[in-house]
Amino acid sequence: MGILSTLETVLDHPKINGDKKEYARINRSLLYYEGAHPKIKYKNSNKNMVEREPSTINMLKKVANEYASVVFNEQCEIEVDGPAAEFIGAVFEHNDFKKNFSKYLEPMFALGGLACRPYLDTDTNQIEFSWALADAFYPLESNTNNISECAIPFTTTRVDGKRTIYYTLLEFHEWDGGRYVVTNELYRSEREGAVGVRVPLSELYEDLEEETFFNNLTRPIFAYLKPSGFNNINPYSPLGLGVCDNARHTLDRINRTYDEFDQEIKKGKRRVAVSEMLMNSTVDRETGRVEQYFDEEEDIFQIIPSANLDDMTINDLTSDIRTPEYISAINYHLKTLEMEVGLSAGTFTFDANGVRSTKTATEVVSENSQTYKTRSMQITEVEKFIKELVVSVCELGKALGVYSGEIPAFDDIGVSFDDGAFQDKDAQLAFYVKLVGLGYPVEKVFEKVLELPEDEALALYQSGMRQVANRTSGMFGSMGMPEEQE
Repeated sequence: MGILSTLETVLDHPKINGDKKEYARINRSLLYYEGAHPKIKYKNSNKNMVEREPSTINMLKKVANEYASVVFNEQCEIEVDGPAAEFIGAVFEHNDFKKNFSKYLEPMFALGGLACRPYLDTDTNQIEFSWALADAFYPLESNTNNISECAIPFTTTRVDGKRTIYYTLLEFHEWDGGRYVVTNELYRSEREGAVGVRVPLSELYEDLEEETFFNNLTRPIFAYLKPSGFNNINPYSPLGLGVCDNARHTLDRINRTYDEFDQEIKKGKRRVAVSEMLMNSTVDRETGRVEQYFDEEEDIFQIIPSANLDDMTINDLTSDIRTPEYISAINYHLKTLEMEVGLSAGTFTFDANGVRSTKTATEVVSENSQTYKTRSMQITEVEKFIKELVVSVCELGKALGVYSGEIPAFDDIGVSFDDGAFQDKDAQLAFYVKLVGLGYPVEKVFEKVLELPEDEALALYQSGMRQVANRTSGMFGSMGMPEEQE
């Protein structure tokens, strides 16, 4: 292996020229997505520096979830023309692609990227999918529009006695002339977070080759998805931006306002000032001192030291909690956030039940809906990602001998986003009624509007026609229509 190399981070590898600021941005977004915020440090009334956990609202997760739910769900249809249809259907079904993709879309929108890498499981001889989020994907060769080479790290831990050993497998995807090369390097460290020293692959992976070559590939054996839009923070980076990367100040304002509101509720509980003479007292037998005390469960009353003995006054020190003002301030910041992330005004509202989404599917599909316009931009990127993944799966399958058909072109792959979550049924039905007037088959309307299989739709249509015929004949009979003369 030559001279052993030691890496503190993946970015220290000579093949990887990633911008450290970009990955610092991604890791910061990851902290926001996890809801991990630094403790608040402040001086208390005794002028001592203390710290406490902040009260926050994880709006990055809520915004990313809103994006994911409106862009894709398991009702999406992926169709491939030609001989690849059965193969792709089996691979996607085996990997439960729709469910897993729906799950990974949320962190993709939060962090700004998602990669899917198909590989062959030699034990089952089936193609599996491996997913990598933005913090575990490192472009090697790219432009701002396309990434053709990358490095993907995989971490594993092993316990050796009382020590925990951390392994990092770096998988490089590169082009060497017309050949596609996958290179594996294994690193070992006894410190969590450090990549460590390069070691032989056999230390952890007995059957893994250092290099694997593929011929006749037209694209990389991975697909990369990033949110639509330009990376204005680093214009020359191929990495995408998280949906809230330009709205962090607003996220901070929401959290700060909510924390102040929570503190006002916490400190606004009832307090009553009383004279010392109203307190219970006991005599310490050893010192002879009189000690005054409240009941153990009492936290409402506050004593007034040195009060006059004849002062029997009880003063309520409780202040009103400014609930309407804080709710109004949080909703103001939510409106700012909606504008910054491209969601319709009123998508989120804060009330006694917390932050919730208030838009219906009909409102989202409105022509004037900002959310729907944003969705339309995002599904273009998602459609491209799915088509690239289909081609990569077919090319990998053919290279490894598990698929022998033709490689589909992008035009042979269809991705239908016309799912139930974003169909205004009244508008959809009115549209098909117009088509029926132009000769469109009525049974097809049943199939599309009611989302039924073709045979069930046809059976339902025929049943409906028989019921209409029976009602019509019954109505004519009740009107005394003359019978035909023989």
